Amino acid sequence: MAKRPRIGVTGNGRSWSPSWWCTALALHLAGAIPERISVRHQPGGAPLNALIIGGGNDISPEHYKGDIDDKVKIDPERDYLEIAWIHQALKRNIPLLGICRGAQLINIVLDGTLHQDIRALRIYTHNRPGLLPTKQVRLEADSQLASICGKTHLRVNSLHHQAIKDPGVGLRTVGWDLDQIIQAVECLTDHKIIGVQWHPEYLFYLPSQYSIFRWLVQNIK
Repeated sequence: MAKRPRIGVTGNGRSWSPSWWCTALALHLAGAIPERISVRHQPGGAPLNALIIGGGNDISPEHYKGDIDDKVKIDPERDYLEIAWIHQALKRNIPLLGICRGAQLINIVLDGTLHQDIRALRIYTHNRPGLLPTKQVRLEADSQLASICGKTHLRVNSLHHQAIKDPGVGLRTVGWDLDQIIQAVECLTDHKIIGVQWHPEYLFYLPSQYSIFRWLVQNIK
């Protein structure tokens, strides 16, 4: 039997973390061994073959020249931990998936910008968070993500109030919601970076969403 790849999954340090457990299950089903990474969880030490930067609190505004006086719920320790892991993944050129906050943080590391609060920008989409796939996303037809998901129109969930404004160096915007707010980015060059604004770990029962985790595993060399 081929050796199962080890995939790091960053997130919050709470003892009960639904996003971690759902991501871990999706990776197990896709044939990988997930390793939890947080300020309270250290990976086992074996080399990781891919990395997921998970969702969670807002990113500290200092990292993207945002309004530092804005009232946001942040986790500075986690910011620095995940930034360091993103740099490692980029240096090693291993597959990298950003989920919600994770997509935003990858974008920041690559010198992109954020909308600090998109609520005023929303007209056709709701500000109410939800885990069910009620939000519409359009994907660029020639994008890697559209090929992975097998479709150009998705129904996804939405738990965010921040979003990517300008894509970082080497990233291409490939997904938008009905308000034309960026919902997905991917790498322009080696196709090993994908960032999605929604939470596929809560939707892995849908083939289009489970395929994102399979892509991560299948792109490991």
